[in-house]
Amino acid sequence: MKKLKSLLTNRALFAKSIYGRVTRFYKLYILKDEFTIEIARWLQDKGDETLRLDYSDLNENSIVFDLGGYVGDFAHAINEKYDCRVYLFEPHPKFYDICKRRFLNNKKVTLLNYGLSDKQGEFILSDSVDGSSFLNPNHDNQEGLKCRLREFFSVLKDLDIKHVDLMKINVEGGEYPLLEHIAKHDSLDKINNYQIQFHNFIENAVSRRKNIAQSLNQTHTRTWCYAFVWENWKKS
Repeated sequence: MKKLKSLLTNRALFAKSIYGRVTRFYKLYILKDEFTIEIARWLQDKGDETLRLDYSDLNENSIVFDLGGYVGDFAHAINEKYDCRVYLFEPHPKFYDICKRRFLNNKKVTLLNYGLSDKQGEFILSDSVDGSSFLNPNHDNQEGLKCRLREFFSVLKDLDIKHVDLMKINVEGGEYPLLEHIAKHDSLDKINNYQIQFHNFIENAVSRRKNIAQSLNQTHTRTWCYAFVWENWKKS
């Protein structure tokens, strides 16, 4: 009986794997889906190991904001490479606790148990591992975790930080209101480098990303881009 269950499980996993490959092939070569193409290009270029960590102007005096720190992989890698000071923002209590243990003896990594946005308050956070995201604060569905957001400029003031060398943003849709807020206050130049993951499941994502890019173009240059995967903007 155990052998039969194991065989059926293996067959199911194999079928799922084949289905995934066929779907990816169809999107990539038949539909020529832009997002799938960009992901494939990113993986081929090994962007996570190269581009995301390639900042020659960072050093031990640099300040990095890691928005959406998850379990701290990016914070660890960027701190280890440049010995820079990292402020890791992670509103999810489970992931925040993981980071607390991980950076217990690292005084150059500061952990903050809230997210950054255009406003302050409590929001419901959907709980889907590394895809956790803030939902509409006015929705009726109360499933998820109650977490905290803080307004961007008030946090800068509290931390006594006037300039950030690199701000990595992976906040599952929260990048739009945050960047629109910073742009509205003509303060995009407070950040030297923006490393952004724009998400395409947000309503009007294409037009909002385009408008943010137009604002960033006033002060920054897009140094590399994999649309809706990762892109970087460096102050001109």
